[in-house]
Amino acid sequence: MSRRTAQNGHTKTDGGVQAACGPPGKVALKKKVTLLRGISIIIGTIIGAGIFISPKGILKNSGSVGMSLVVWVACGVLSLFGALSYAELGTCIKKSGGHYTYIMEAFGPQVAFVQLWADIIAIRPAGVAVISLAFARYILEPIFMPCGVPEIAIKVTTAIGITTVMYINSMSVSWTARLQIFLTFSKLLAIAIIIVPGLYQLFKGETKNFQNAFQVDSVQVTGLPLAFYSGMYAYAGWFYLNFVTEEVENPERNVPLAICISMVIVTVCYTLTNVAYYTVMSAADLLASDAVAVTFAEKLMGNFSMAVPLFVAMSCFGSMNGCLFAISRMFFVASREGQLPEVLSMIHVRRHTPIAAVIVLYPITLLNLFLGDIYSLLNFMSFLRWLFIGVAVLGLIYLRYTRPDMPRPFKVPIFIPAVFSFTSFFMVFLSLYSDPVNTGIGFAILLTGIPAYYILIVFNKRPKWFQKFSDSVNRSLQIILEVVPAEN
Repeated sequence: MSRRTAQNGHTKTDGGVQAACGPPGKVALKKKVTLLRGISIIIGTIIGAGIFISPKGILKNSGSVGMSLVVWVACGVLSLFGALSYAELGTCIKKSGGHYTYIMEAFGPQVAFVQLWADIIAIRPAGVAVISLAFARYILEPIFMPCGVPEIAIKVTTAIGITTVMYINSMSVSWTARLQIFLTFSKLLAIAIIIVPGLYQLFKGETKNFQNAFQVDSVQVTGLPLAFYSGMYAYAGWFYLNFVTEEVENPERNVPLAICISMVIVTVCYTLTNVAYYTVMSAADLLASDAVAVTFAEKLMGNFSMAVPLFVAMSCFGSMNGCLFAISRMFFVASREGQLPEVLSMIHVRRHTPIAAVIVLYPITLLNLFLGDIYSLLNFMSFLRWLFIGVAVLGLIYLRYTRPDMPRPFKVPIFIPAVFSFTSFFMVFLSLYSDPVNTGIGFAILLTGIPAYYILIVFNKRPKWFQKFSDSVNRSLQIILEVVPAEN
């Protein structure tokens, strides 16, 4: 890995890579993320396959229809608390990179590197592979009906989907953003197709499934934490705009506004979608269904249910696109900080995209797809995301006391980050309780980041032959990818 410092001329500046503030021909990331594009990144990444397929985890663990709806709303409010905390962080620390940048700012490079290590070796490749598998499965389902979809067809289509998303993100920020807007509106249309007929049924008097909605004897108090755990995962994705802060137009205004608008829209959509489900399906029907939206469409719309898998596939593709767009910026910033190879912080000379940072996950993601047990990997690593989000929000509280004079254009009451960080850590401990073996494996993988930090970053006196080889590889990649250091 390259170890660069501020003397190199293009790292560790106060505001990072200043996007689009120089002459027209400047090679740098441009401020192309408008308010609408910011909203589409957040909504398009949050709304994946879950709301269309199986919201039964919340119903199963809450014990009643009424409590399940309360949990959906409560998780939306808690996610809004986290989003508001990130809005403050994004307006006072105007660097891209999300969790990584905020942890670096608050707790230093070692903690930030450990978070980066966990992300790059397991969490992100597994996450991209899983949502891509869902995309492939649902786009192929109408073709193979009524037979099952062959596994090899799913994996090949998944690889094509991953390749397509990475190509688009490598070619143009504008293409990526426009595609995300289109896919976001497609998701909202799909949700509207569920909500409108459902509410029509409700107004017609189809309320039998809401009778005794808060039946006390059916509420499972011990299951409520697991219900909240499922709900918070359904809302995950509100933090992705903070990964691209440097590319947002007028971030002091647009970051908080995009976050607040997106969270209100998602919370309302999720709650009304579940209300719509219950107008057609009883609690028992919903628990028995593996694809709730398909069951809903079959009961209410007949042959139109064939279109539901396509909407789910488009929803997954939008999550893939938004996630990759955001995560590549974290690698870009980590390289700029000297914690990843230097080529990852370089920009394509014509397209102005961080192409190396976009494609760095490609080999390991495909390796996971064809060789690894992706779902097991995701199970024991996904809880770490909440650990680091909790640490980042805790960093906001820490910075309030250690750097009280830091400009804060957007400031939230201190109880908001306090409640959210407690919720995040509670979910981490819940993982330890509910699945100690896989959680222990995840922590073991996390701990490997500590020796990796000292070997790769601190003890950087490498043999001359190794340094020459590293420089040669870096120059070759620059030529092949047509990238140059981003200008300040």
